[in-house]
Amino acid sequence: MAEDGIWHGGDLATARALFPEAPQPWVDLSTGINPIPYPLPALPLSLWTRLPGADDEAALIAAARAAYRVPSHADIVAAPGTQILIELLPRLASAGPVAILGSTYAEHGHAWRKAGYAVTETVTPAEAAATIIVVNPNNPDGRVLSQAELTSLAAHCAANGGLLVVDEAFADFTPEDSIVPDLPDGTIVLRSFGKTYGLAGLRLGFAIGAPGPVAKLKAALGPWSVAGPALHVGALALSDAAWLAETGSARARDAARLDALLAPHGRIIGGATLFRLLETSQAAALFAHLGRHGIYVRRFQNAPDRLRFGLPGDEAEWSRLRAALTFDAPEASPSA
Repeated sequence: MAEDGIWHGGDLATARALFPEAPQPWVDLSTGINPIPYPLPALPLSLWTRLPGADDEAALIAAARAAYRVPSHADIVAAPGTQILIELLPRLASAGPVAILGSTYAEHGHAWRKAGYAVTETVTPAEAAATIIVVNPNNPDGRVLSQAELTSLAAHCAANGGLLVVDEAFADFTPEDSIVPDLPDGTIVLRSFGKTYGLAGLRLGFAIGAPGPVAKLKAALGPWSVAGPALHVGALALSDAAWLAETGSARARDAARLDALLAPHGRIIGGATLFRLLETSQAAALFAHLGRHGIYVRRFQNAPDRLRFGLPGDEAEWSRLRAALTFDAPEASPSA
């Protein structure tokens, strides 16, 4: 659990505290990170011993522009993960109410509230809001807004002196969902590298938008904000279209396989290629049951009847999940 009290996936310290007798190693299904990462190349020692160069950054930006299909009128900036960009985005908007299309990734609302904005989470875009934040596809239910809907929201925000923020952290495997190629005025799009490429520890993300706002983000990030190894690996991976296509097909098959395992235990109400969302009145008991078997899934503070499952990474993990799901889960979940 983060210091701000927001629950996040991948928190195995909490898992171990809740279930100290669980078998090792843990099967961590609590994140939406690809469990089979991009194959890392051998890295030159110089990447670790010298400051990142302008040519390193230029290579990454060129690869990102092509991979994300950034139009010529837009600019792009790389950052050490999208979380820092989420923290900086309030600097780009004028004062006024903020609406977040929820429920969704909680750090968006937290960042804007810290910056002093009035924030409302809504299931439909609020007409009174100047700035609107959409995660598309949404985390955790996979909801997708159409290009027409996003373009309409962008026009609304621009007319009210605000900003449309579209977080496309999970759009790599469904490029048809991305608004980047037809980027409307007044829109900032966030793209995450670590989730799709299974390299979250590399800390790499991008913001795409008009040159003016992107220049402000660049200035706020300062020089050498992305480490040399991240620039190098990112440029290689984003240029590997064949890997992305093959991996997308493989993870889609895994998602269907996971659906088949989860279906007897509740209602699958959505998800994206890298995660599935299960709704069940027995969510607390199922969470505890899986935890005692060394399998950690994502629970939600504001939706106690829902659990998010990431994808197992190998047959041993699939076997452990299958075996755990063959038992009833009668006991209540321990509290954090």
